[in-house]
Amino acid sequence: MELLQNLHTHSTFCDGKHTPEELISLAQQKGFTSLGFSGHCPMWYSAYKAITVETNEAYKREITALKQKYKDTFPLFLGLEVDMYSGVDMTGYDYLIGTVHYLKIGDEFVGFDRDATVVQDVIDTHFSGDGLAFAKAYYEALAQLPQYGTFDILGHFDLLVKNLDALQMFDEQDPRYVGYALEAMHALKGKIPLFEVNTGAMARGYRQVPYPSLHLMRELKQCGFGAIISSDCHDGAALDVGFEQSAELLKAAGFTERYILTDTGFQAVAL
Repeated sequence: MELLQNLHTHSTFCDGKHTPEELISLAQQKGFTSLGFSGHCPMWYSAYKAITVETNEAYKREITALKQKYKDTFPLFLGLEVDMYSGVDMTGYDYLIGTVHYLKIGDEFVGFDRDATVVQDVIDTHFSGDGLAFAKAYYEALAQLPQYGTFDILGHFDLLVKNLDALQMFDEQDPRYVGYALEAMHALKGKIPLFEVNTGAMARGYRQVPYPSLHLMRELKQCGFGAIISSDCHDGAALDVGFEQSAELLKAAGFTERYILTDTGFQAVAL
């Protein structure tokens, strides 16, 4: 794949395994032509307290310094993966990935981007064991994402399916599930230009295929979304996992191009 780029990359500034410079080295070894960092934002409602406003500012300073260091040899981009409810300052970044990792249920923020055991407990505790009700709540929340910021990339659109191989909480072909997804998709249409084909669940052994699923990719194409391919990297060894498979899925869904970020903005390149 020419012009190999990953924009969804986590370093030791959040929950990644490698430092930014280690990731740059690994990316170069794997034939990448550029790299974008997308640290998790501080989330005041999260039990994971390692990411703070102060550590986020340190992250921004480090990536900004590395951009200058590598400006003549390896383009770098400063991004942020923003959780919808975080209220984080979104200024000063090259791009923003909008995501939903928590559901607001009453006054409680319930994290669901977890392993199957935790997700099952969320479904049992908050949705009376009904996986479809859980999916409906997720997509209803996701549809509100543009109210919380202006995002360049829609992150892991159908994140729920990450655990579907281990936890049969619903059938992703069920017309009700598909309907919830399509309602969210149409609510986001024209408001977030790009979606990612995310291979992160493959890297961590949850799934054998990327998400979104092929039938949702086709719908995203019909809605006018552009596509990027990302590994949601937390371990540099898997920085390029599933990229070729993702490109083939995009072609099957009717896409002829994907997008990469350049110094002049997002540009389409042929698949």
